[in-house]
Amino acid sequence: MEHFDSALTQWINHFAGSLPLLDDVAIALSALGVPVMVLMVVGLWWRRTERFMTRHVAIVSGLAFCLGLTFNQLILLFIHRPRPYQAGLTHLLITPTADFSFPSDHATASAAIAFAFYLSGFPKYGLGFAVVAFVIALSRIYIGTHYVSDVAGGALTALVAAILAGGFYPVGNRLDHWLNRIF
Repeated sequence: MEHFDSALTQWINHFAGSLPLLDDVAIALSALGVPVMVLMVVGLWWRRTERFMTRHVAIVSGLAFCLGLTFNQLILLFIHRPRPYQAGLTHLLITPTADFSFPSDHATASAAIAFAFYLSGFPKYGLGFAVVAFVIALSRIYIGTHYVSDVAGGALTALVAAILAGGFYPVGNRLDHWLNRIF
């Protein structure tokens, strides 16, 4: 399985450094994708239809986002996987980082938003966010900073976080009603 992971990672990264326009797009997606998704969720706070539920799901997605990244930090205490460029498998397009590769925080953060919306009864938003999350994850592999399994692991932690966030923060709780009155 490790061979397949490395081969697929190399295949996705194959053109990195030789197609300047694609490189620039991938670098921009990698850097700006998650913040743009967060701004999209924040923008939904003022949605006119289904306002209470939309705000509830926005809060759940924020909780899933934070919980997923917390899970990643715990995983990183035990798994110290070098990045693919450190193993000589990929051509890196950005500045090297000092942290470990597994799981991908970008994949976790973006997928947590998508899963939270999908699992909370907003499938159109969930699928839209999932497309953006997939492109962000793909960009992380393309720029040479993650293996395919790193982004898959990030998506898995995001799914667990979204399920737990939805369970811990039920619709209509007191905090939900209080937060829904803001703005």
